[in-house]
Amino acid sequence: MPQAARIYSGTLYDAIELAARAHHGQVRKGTEVPYLVHPLAVAAILIRVRSPEHLVIAGILHDTLEDTPLTSGEIRARFGPQVADLVIGLSEPDKGAPWEERKRHTLVFLEEEAGEELILVALADKLDNIRTVREGLAEEGDAYWQRFNRPEADQAWYFRELARVFTARMNSEPGRSLAARFAMETSTVFPLPRHR
Repeated sequence: MPQAARIYSGTLYDAIELAARAHHGQVRKGTEVPYLVHPLAVAAILIRVRSPEHLVIAGILHDTLEDTPLTSGEIRARFGPQVADLVIGLSEPDKGAPWEERKRHTLVFLEEEAGEELILVALADKLDNIRTVREGLAEEGDAYWQRFNRPEADQAWYFRELARVFTARMNSEPGRSLAARFAMETSTVFPLPRHR
């Protein structure tokens, strides 16, 4: 028998409206796809695994501190400390730092400091990212990598490390299943070379 649908409040729709305004005019790298599609896809992943509303809202707003003028104080005032703390934790502390430094910080934070709720939102974010990479490669082939600041080998390192961390940290559902999906997507996009 199917489970009853989880009912989300109007606050969720307020978050969607805020994200739409904050990301207005932004597009996904190398495309004409409005950037808002990504946080909504992250929210959809979290909704499908029946996440509580504050996690879905954090998923919707997860890139606003990094990529828009929105402040943590505004998020805290409108959506409370739980959501604000998650969005802060999901944001890179220094966008001006070199790529490698920022990604190593993310990996260490997820592996050693982040709580399970934050990791679940991060996992939904990265799952949508790796799916987007897979689709981009299917459409454009190797030319797709020209959109990125770092080459395929560096991207492979980062996604494989994320898969390792998510697999290690997600010990219960729905995180365990999402981590398995992420690992599968990562191994599809970045297959390990076969040894003879």
